[in-house]
Amino acid sequence: MAGPVSPTPRVRARRSIVTVTDLTKTFATRDGGELPVLEGINLDVQPGEIVALLGKSGSGKSTLLRCIAGLVTPSSGMVYYRGKPLQGINPGVSLVFQTFALLPWLTVQQNVELGLEAQGIEPEERSPRALEAIDLIGLDGFESAFPKELSGGMRQRVGFARALVVEPDLLLMDEPFSALDVLTAENLRTELLELWQSGEFPAEAILIVTHNIEEAVLFADRVIVLGTNPGRIRTELRNELPRPRDRNNPDVGALVDEIYGIMTDRATTEALAKGAEPEAGVQHVMLPHASVDGIAGLAELVLAAGGRSDLGDLARVLGFEIDDLFPIIDSMTILDFASVESGDLVLTDSGRQFAGADIQESKAIFREAVLQRVPLVRRIERALRHSTDGTLREGFFLDLLHNHYSHDESRAQLDTAIDWARYAELFEYDAAHGEIRLEQPAAQPVNN
Repeated sequence: MAGPVSPTPRVRARRSIVTVTDLTKTFATRDGGELPVLEGINLDVQPGEIVALLGKSGSGKSTLLRCIAGLVTPSSGMVYYRGKPLQGINPGVSLVFQTFALLPWLTVQQNVELGLEAQGIEPEERSPRALEAIDLIGLDGFESAFPKELSGGMRQRVGFARALVVEPDLLLMDEPFSALDVLTAENLRTELLELWQSGEFPAEAILIVTHNIEEAVLFADRVIVLGTNPGRIRTELRNELPRPRDRNNPDVGALVDEIYGIMTDRATTEALAKGAEPEAGVQHVMLPHASVDGIAGLAELVLAAGGRSDLGDLARVLGFEIDDLFPIIDSMTILDFASVESGDLVLTDSGRQFAGADIQESKAIFREAVLQRVPLVRRIERALRHSTDGTLREGFFLDLLHNHYSHDESRAQLDTAIDWARYAELFEYDAAHGEIRLEQPAAQPVNN
């Protein structure tokens, strides 16, 4: 079974394939500031293990993978390969991307040979090694096909063959199944695990980045959970469940539920419940990207089930993965409309009222929740009240958000805040002029 493991800095550098110590990464913002993405990361990867880096958007997991690959230079701290400080590209790793990253003008075999060519291997040696990797990964017969002739699953197989043909010490995978449909992803994931179990896998270890909790539990021997803004290791869990792992196994479900609890920021949620600003060191609560319609729809489904629903059952009914529901579930938790208990989504009293109310009453309930528990909306509303005419340009708020988020995430945070506040009738948004203004009270009828 699983159990928590303390993150261990500077450990077993001689035995490890890769060791990361005190790694921090910041990126420059457009206004000359710094955006912290990773902070104080310590981890190592041993031969013979599969490690999953699990985290929500904003946790910096892909950036960490690129630091390990040598594609991104840490701002501070160090990456070691086989005990030696990494200088430039990591020679012992291969990377599988989410978006396949194939060259469309090359055939399958030519794409697979690219890594060998980069190593300076002669054509007469490249060809048989590429054909062996193609056969290993289930692409035999497609050697001369071009990427446009292949399905998404087949194109990703090419990506795996290209990464494995160089026989890396460590295979890095950045959400390799997320661009595939559910059945294709499950089939490819199962085949890779069977290959790993057979002892024929060309890499000594695997490090996979994912946001999918169930995928991490089914795949990994060790799950590292990253927090967000900036990414920090919140905990590590050893997964000693025997393979093959059945998603319907209660032990698998229990571990999924445990990890979900870890990924839910309960401390910040409790602070927000009291109307407080986030705790010291948590300068901003990152809003999940969920619409009011999504929040209301899920609340109504849970209310129809008696106010409590198993997360797995909800996902199956809706035809989504549990992870797809995270933004809505997190939003309901932030607003104190629901809590997660032992893998169930449970409506609070205010959540029940919101789900069962008519439109005007639901707006009033939502307005109170947003003002009490969403600092960004509260700050915007306060700033508008202190302006001369109740109007401010959106660029003002975007500039402030850029100090804490990337350009795209700043836009997404403001859009979510505007969506929630407009439903709550707190302020209006003029997209044509890029202005946010206080909601004007409805005109009262004149009695003659």
